[in-house]
Amino acid sequence: MKSIAALQAAVTATPSEREPSDAELDEIESESPLILAQVALLDAQIMTIDRTPTELDQQRIRRAHRRVLTARRDLANRAATLAVPGGAA
Repeated sequence: MKSIAALQAAVTATPSEREPSDAELDEIESESPLILAQVALLDAQIMTIDRTPTELDQQRIRRAHRRVLTARRDLANRAATLAVPGGAA
């Protein structure tokens, strides 16, 4: 019979694998405005899930949707700028 301790090393990540690298943290930080905008949109949609949306609710959803689109655009433009050799002027 095999010991559980012998199998633990095969399934347990080493300490260096548990934490994100600096590059991954930078990527998360650059995507955080989009993530926050998506959370705000989801929150606005959840508030109206069990009732008919009022005009204020609809305005809140439209505003949150515009923030998501703006954040996506900014993220895509930033990625396109980094992809161009020498960057954009």
